[in-house]
Amino acid sequence: MSGRVALCGLGLVIGLVARPQDSTRTVEWSAYLEPYFAYDVDGPGSGERPPFLYNHVRTSEFNVNLGLVQAAYSGQRVRGTIGLMAGTYVQYNMVNEAPALRHVHEASIGYKLSRSRELWLDAGIFPSHIGAESAIGAENPTLTRSLMAEGSAYYEAGLKLNYGPSDKWSISVLVLNGWQRIQRQAGNTTPAFGTQVLFEPDDRLTVNWSTFFGSDVPDSVGLYRAFSDLYATYGDEQRSATMAVDVGIQQSSDPDGAVDGWLTLAAIYRERFLRNWWVVGRMEYFLDDGRIILDRDVLLGGSLGVDRELTRDLIWRFEARLFSDPDQGFLDADEQPKGTNLGLTTSLCLTL
Repeated sequence: MSGRVALCGLGLVIGLVARPQDSTRTVEWSAYLEPYFAYDVDGPGSGERPPFLYNHVRTSEFNVNLGLVQAAYSGQRVRGTIGLMAGTYVQYNMVNEAPALRHVHEASIGYKLSRSRELWLDAGIFPSHIGAESAIGAENPTLTRSLMAEGSAYYEAGLKLNYGPSDKWSISVLVLNGWQRIQRQAGNTTPAFGTQVLFEPDDRLTVNWSTFFGSDVPDSVGLYRAFSDLYATYGDEQRSATMAVDVGIQQSSDPDGAVDGWLTLAAIYRERFLRNWWVVGRMEYFLDDGRIILDRDVLLGGSLGVDRELTRDLIWRFEARLFSDPDQGFLDADEQPKGTNLGLTTSLCLTL
């Protein structure tokens, strides 16, 4: 079934391309492919990285994290994007979606509501308005995704009203099917809501604040969630830095009506040290004593990586990543508890 949906989507895109085009109507194709190899040092031999990760999960084998083909249509007052994907990212991150929808990376149509102002209404499936990272690895400063990214939404479905009062500001209000949901959870009839304020005063600085409010469980359970994501990036081709903080609260399932919360911090720095070489480091912290997102209370992380630009379209990356759990929530090769986990990952990122 999902294969037929993919073929229908590609047929729609080909139909758009085949139509006569004028200077105000364009269709741009793009593709992305990221094969990888990951190794869990002194791990339990399960063939998988820890369960709180959704990218580059398979270990001791060559695999593809994400393969993506996408087409974007742009007109004076209409725009649309359709993207189809495959890979282990789909296998692990889309598991809660219906099989026919799991391979849809993006499928949206937008209409410009004003002839003179940048006011757009988009509907469909699109990348999440939360966070500085995306599923497309080449767009991110590090090879693997941060705990912050893995613990929040990569995609969403619904309506998005976007207004750009100037080329420096972008403001969005969203009505969504839930927290990273294409198809709404059974028994949930309440829409979720989101906001985004993006400020880019120049080509080096970006400041973003995004929020989410809603429930991702049946109405009879409730458990409403409020979430705030704030990050800033500053840099250029030579060096860049990212600082981010996420804060979330959610109603507890306990009958006393308590509220659980979580906090995530991340800092990333990337610098070019030779013409086509970069080094990148990351520190991160995740506190979740209510275990809403993680399967543990506290998690510390750090990574060090190198990137080599082989051609304009192809990047080779390598990363060593260490996690530390004060409660010894990891397993060693003999399946005995331990407090750390070390993973090594390498990948090739091809962008067309």
